[in-house]
Amino acid sequence: MSPPSSSGIYVSRGVALLLAGLTAALLLVLVALAALYGNCARVQPLEQHSPGVKDTELITFGGQEQAPPTPTPDAAREPAVATTSKDWRPPSGPWEHLRLPPWLVPLHYDLELWPRLRPDDLSTSSLTFTGRVNITVRCTVATSRLLLHSFLLEYKRVEVWGPLALGTRNAGAGRVPVDNVWFALDTQYMVLDLGRALQPGSRYELDLSFSGRVLQHASEGLFLNFYFDQGEHRALIASQMEPTFARSVFPCFDEPALKATFNITIIHHPGYVALSNMPQLGQSERVSVNGSRWTVTAFRTTPRMPTYLVALAVCDFDHVSRTERGKEIRVWARKDDIANGNVDFAVNITGPIFSFLEDLFNISYPLPKTDILALPAFDNRAMENWGLLIFDEASLLLDPDDETTEKRAMVLSIVSHEVGHQWFGNLVTMSWWNNIWLNEGFASYFELGIINYFYPNLPRNEIFFFNFLHGVLREDHALESRAVSTEVESFTETREINELFDIYTYNKGACMARMLHSFLDQHLFVNALKSYLETFSYSNAEQDDLWRHFQMAIDEQNIIHLPTTVKSIMDSWTYQGGFPVITLNVSTGIMRQEPFYLEKAENQILVSRNNTWIVPIFWMKNGTTQPLVWLDKSSMVFPEMQIADSDDGWVILNLNVTGYYRVNYDKLGWKKLSQQLEKDPKAIPVIHRLQLVSDAFALSKNNYIEIETALDLTKYLAEEDEILVWFEVLVNLINRDAISDVNNFAIYPLLKKYLLKRISSIWNTYSAIIRENVAALQDNYLALLSLEKFFETACWLGLEDCLQLSKELFRKWMEDPETAIPHPIRRVILCNGIALGSDKEWDFLLRFYINTTEEEEEEEGRVHLIYALSCSKEPWTLNRFMEYAITVSPSPFNETNIIQAVAASEVGWYVAKDFLINNWLAVIDRYGPESLDDLVWVIGRTVSTDLQVMELQRFLGNVLEEHQRTVAHAKLQAIKTENLKNKKRIARLAEWLRKNT
Repeated sequence: MSPPSSSGIYVSRGVALLLAGLTAALLLVLVALAALYGNCARVQPLEQHSPGVKDTELITFGGQEQAPPTPTPDAAREPAVATTSKDWRPPSGPWEHLRLPPWLVPLHYDLELWPRLRPDDLSTSSLTFTGRVNITVRCTVATSRLLLHSFLLEYKRVEVWGPLALGTRNAGAGRVPVDNVWFALDTQYMVLDLGRALQPGSRYELDLSFSGRVLQHASEGLFLNFYFDQGEHRALIASQMEPTFARSVFPCFDEPALKATFNITIIHHPGYVALSNMPQLGQSERVSVNGSRWTVTAFRTTPRMPTYLVALAVCDFDHVSRTERGKEIRVWARKDDIANGNVDFAVNITGPIFSFLEDLFNISYPLPKTDILALPAFDNRAMENWGLLIFDEASLLLDPDDETTEKRAMVLSIVSHEVGHQWFGNLVTMSWWNNIWLNEGFASYFELGIINYFYPNLPRNEIFFFNFLHGVLREDHALESRAVSTEVESFTETREINELFDIYTYNKGACMARMLHSFLDQHLFVNALKSYLETFSYSNAEQDDLWRHFQMAIDEQNIIHLPTTVKSIMDSWTYQGGFPVITLNVSTGIMRQEPFYLEKAENQILVSRNNTWIVPIFWMKNGTTQPLVWLDKSSMVFPEMQIADSDDGWVILNLNVTGYYRVNYDKLGWKKLSQQLEKDPKAIPVIHRLQLVSDAFALSKNNYIEIETALDLTKYLAEEDEILVWFEVLVNLINRDAISDVNNFAIYPLLKKYLLKRISSIWNTYSAIIRENVAALQDNYLALLSLEKFFETACWLGLEDCLQLSKELFRKWMEDPETAIPHPIRRVILCNGIALGSDKEWDFLLRFYINTTEEEEEEEGRVHLIYALSCSKEPWTLNRFMEYAITVSPSPFNETNIIQAVAASEVGWYVAKDFLINNWLAVIDRYGPESLDDLVWVIGRTVSTDLQVMELQRFLGNVLEEHQRTVAHAKLQAIKTENLKNKKRIARLAEWLRKNT
């Protein structure tokens, strides 16, 4: 700073002494006040501090950041020591663990939330909410430190009161000093250090005031939806708490086993309606500080439930209602959808679904009402909140004119799943997320029973095969897939909980339930579940609890006998990833099991764990069902399964495909099945024709059997009239590995000749239906699932009638776009119409896409239009399309990568590769660096030599940063390795086709 100036004011000595004395006295007073304030500041409620405290930082007391003190006995407790260190981290403690310590048990929440949504102000980019919660807890262990969950909330007040007198709330309770509040961000804990310890057996109240933000771009916590209704721009707020988002809405004990009751109050604009888990209790009015009036809606007390089931919504939707067994069911949606009848199907099926499950388990639905909310956008598709089920409207609404079983079964399936959760998940909840499959697996499995109840003519086994089993068997394998149930201790991060909601939890979980059901009878299975649900109602259970109730049911009868306990059988499936391959040697009767590996190598070394499953083997011999046997060792002999080469007999394992495994046979076993298919395919049920094709191609692809063995099973296809079997053949035979590589074009004429010879009969059946009465397919659910692949392949093979039908349907649609192309083949017809057409058709489709709003054409339909535009066979048209895609701003194609779409076709790949090399920087600028992986695949799709890889690396070296080059190189090497493997496989396929065409 500057040196003192020589100028100033003259003061006499006496005055100077007086001023000095006054200054000294003033300093003494300030020191005393500072000391007093410093001591008091540690116990002041947070509302004295401004601005509010965030759980993204340390709470500051007395103006300084404070580390949490080490808890000490009350008599020896010393004031916390303040620290100003910005890099301070808490010492080791329970906040480092993902699960809360068992010091407190929540009993009840009084929760008030006030989101500031106003219908006259929807322009805000950052909507906030405030709230307060009063949590009644019971102390189980003496502690002066409290942990509860909190994430991205700011706090105005944090108080602890108690101990509470029995039967009272706050009356007569004293305040427990809160010395310090801080946050463990990694585990999302709020930590309170108290001035004295809480006593075990006593009850206390935690009183907290807080605020947070309503999300706009993710369906987590409290989130916004913007939408149009009755020609106006509108908004709503809804919630999604599962699995760990409740803590971002209110501080809580956010674990599934910590159930409590809730009194929920929502403050909202009078123009909106508020919904929550329970019926409305009453309404009042509140006037804010700026004089605006708000409605206060209070709801009745919930049953005991976990925080992840807390639900609320603030909207101006309309609703329709029905009454089922005296309880009201309301479906809420946009007013336009209500007026158009789009919710009628959902509201009409929901009550009967509840009644079906009530009757099945003889346990009534315990809540007095059910609200169902159809959101314009919901990332999770559906959520089972008790009393307030939330759906994405695409999963719930149905045009009254849509009579197809496919769409109705889809809505029925999703609603059934969420209603099933009212028993599996809501009434009985898993103790921890490691057993989330108990919720999702059983809810998924009972979808099938409910669909069968409404549509008894649908083939139950085939539907399960396509909806659940087919997909998970393609993903599951021994080395990398996870087990359905995992150990609690294996969780270290919150994100790991979110990752559990995957195909293993849902699909494999459903397969476990179905396999368990298969070796028990219906009566025993349902009675065991009923006992389990009754015992653990409003409580929590673990996997072993379920097995114990099944074991109790088995022990009470003497008809069904198992080789060991239910726990031993099912643990062998739920505690290890992957599944077994069961191989039967029909010559010797020896059956063995081994883990299924992707691309199994010779002498595959087993991973170091127990790889033996206890396997139920249902089987048939010569079309006759045989008694159940068990494979509970790595290898066993079953003489009754032997077949001589001279016999006409055949054996199929895994009857109705109820077991979660693939089946292999020795060469004689496969030969007998192939011969039977050629002799009389109908002797083998449809589900097993599907199974044989699926297992054989999967096993051949992964080196368990020769590809020729799988191909031999297709010789009979001229006699196959089930389109779903054709579908399974085509997805295995006509896939990207086989036909996308331009180096494999030599195989095309062989496939064409082989398949066209066999496809004509079934083509004639379905082409006549499409031309004359496509409505005849509306009840054929599986045909609708299979038709697109079948139609696409017929046209790809150059079947003239298929090409003519495509042009005919496309021309009619151009003349009158209100003329609907049959939905199952819409994508294929649009693509073929462009591929077989001229500039006229392409320009028409582009104009149609640009002039069609998202409201008029659902997202899937718009994607079909983009895909079709990339089907042109004219290089200059494709170049024009890609140029338009990367230059027009804003892009009319949203996030769709047009370069990748163009590259999917044979002609398009050449064009897209050249365009990408010449316009790399512009393409990356349009689609971002996250598209690198897809773009490298475009330019490197056919590489099979090191020289080709090096040439592309030289190009990429000039346009990529160093870390991107490493990623691109790894991708090119992976493509090369895969192409070399496919090359060998394709060569054997071609040789077999030459011999059999």
